[in-house]
Amino acid sequence: MNEPAASTPSGAPGSRPLMSIGEVLAQLRVEFPDTTMSKLRFLEAEGLVEPQRTAAGYRKYSWDDVARLRFVLTAQRDQYLPLRVIRDQLAEWDASGAASGRQRPTLVAVGADGEVPGRGEQEPVESAEVRLGRAELVSRSGIDESTLAELERLGVLVSDPAGWFDADGLIIASAVAGLAAYGIQPRHLRGYRTAADREVGLFAQLVAPLARQSDPAARSRAAETARELVALSQQLHAALVRVGLRSTLGR
Repeated sequence: MNEPAASTPSGAPGSRPLMSIGEVLAQLRVEFPDTTMSKLRFLEAEGLVEPQRTAAGYRKYSWDDVARLRFVLTAQRDQYLPLRVIRDQLAEWDASGAASGRQRPTLVAVGADGEVPGRGEQEPVESAEVRLGRAELVSRSGIDESTLAELERLGVLVSDPAGWFDADGLIIASAVAGLAAYGIQPRHLRGYRTAADREVGLFAQLVAPLARQSDPAARSRAAETARELVALSQQLHAALVRVGLRSTLGR
């Protein structure tokens, strides 16, 4: 059930009114179209935002709260950061006094060696609702049609039943194009698909019990758990590859 819309508090002329959860959702969906009320409640339950409550128990969000939510949603979408890392960043933000300035924070995910992943290499991840045809995928990723056909044959790249590719398909195709510049061909990527399928099987066992529940909060937790597992898997894979290359690089 939607909560009542917020009104400007009496005796506070010129101040910015508090907002209901529905109004906050409308604000955020412009930039984060997949956001839901269940998602906002989940982030509150995780302690990432603490809206005020009316005497009747309705949530009332300030503009600082909206800035915090944008912080969290941007970090998840653009940098795949797990909630525990985002929580630490928010704590640093609070400690620095930045929250009182009502300024939207700049998010930078720093890797293990101090590098900024994806800086100058890749645009922020697009919405899961993105739909690309074959021609547009080829144009935007830099691969050619024959490479696309080979990736499909190997199961590295898969379209939906209607033949559309989503944002993750674009990321995969763009990565393949980048690897091709170093002489790595689609046939070399079969192992990636096999390894990914093994991880999917493992992670699915962990999130399926939550995803099957009818409670929206449980399903939101399943989605967040999957996101964190993916982020941790990426960190582990990158570290293992770096360790493996040290002897080759003489480091």
